[in-house]
Amino acid sequence: MVEDVVRSLGYLCLGTRMKRIGERLHAETQRIMDTLDVPVQAGQYPLLGAVDRLGPLTVGELAEAIGVTQPGATRAAGQLVKAGLLDMRSGRDDQRMRILSLTASGQKLVDDAKRDVWPHIEAAVADLCGELSGPLLDQLAGLEDGLAETPLVARSGAKARRP
Repeated sequence: MVEDVVRSLGYLCLGTRMKRIGERLHAETQRIMDTLDVPVQAGQYPLLGAVDRLGPLTVGELAEAIGVTQPGATRAAGQLVKAGLLDMRSGRDDQRMRILSLTASGQKLVDDAKRDVWPHIEAAVADLCGELSGPLLDQLAGLEDGLAETPLVARSGAKARRP
């Protein structure tokens, strides 16, 4: 077995390690969503959740609310507009400003997700993190080992909706 150099270098590679864990959690979340036949990507839920929680937002406010760049928020919001889940309108006072709000379909998707999807994801991540304690690097190792041992989809209790 090849040494995990990123893990071995500790704090020197913390950013890389956090990114690796984040990408793994994102992929595992997508697996749960695929199991449940959710019609959006895992990375799109934070946008929908922000608009649901905060109400109509400008693209800049949305970017700030979820901690991404404005071009990233613009691109992702455009995909959700195209999918009919978000509505984008010009601002009343500034026609250049774009205001995003949930469509009826978007609101239904979020409401269904709050009931049928998000609890599975939250439970799976809570299960993964439940036994962690001690120094940060040990906790990161625990997260990585826990994901390798039992993926989130297995922890989530999500059952495929497909016949």
